[in-house]
Amino acid sequence: MARVAGLMGDWARTRGEPHLEATRWAAAGLLHDALRDEDHEMLRGQVDPPFNNLPGKTLHGPGVARRLQEEGVEDGELLHAISHHTLGSAGFRALGFALYAADFLEPGRKISEEWRADLRQRAPTDLEEIVKEILSARIGYLLERGRPIHPQTLGFWNRLSEGQPWASASES
Repeated sequence: MARVAGLMGDWARTRGEPHLEATRWAAAGLLHDALRDEDHEMLRGQVDPPFNNLPGKTLHGPGVARRLQEEGVEDGELLHAISHHTLGSAGFRALGFALYAADFLEPGRKISEEWRADLRQRAPTDLEEIVKEILSARIGYLLERGRPIHPQTLGFWNRLSEGQPWASASES
């Protein structure tokens, strides 16, 4: 989580985001996997529909968002990004795109290190294209193995393929 937070903070600063926005991006990176190791069924019982129907290993994002809400966090974009960081979302705005990418590209992952390093370097200035590459690779991986693709992930892909990079504030 610390690697994702560092990456997101760096990207925000490189993009010229204000200090508070860079801090917000880093906070999303730090919090997104806080419940990753919790019992899936326990999390399922704590999240509302439609999240309670998600596959078990994707419940930690909605679980974190729910707990943050219970603690008084009202930042809809941040909560949406954390809730949907594993599957993607057609409702993502810039923060969601960054979290989705950083979670996949965090330094320290040993698979396809050169490709990931290239994407990490390009991400601050070409975030939409980087997310398309990541999403394409993830969908390709699932297709090659004959695995299902979650409808939410397909909706995210369809939005990007239609040239609609991120939602406006009123859509998320």
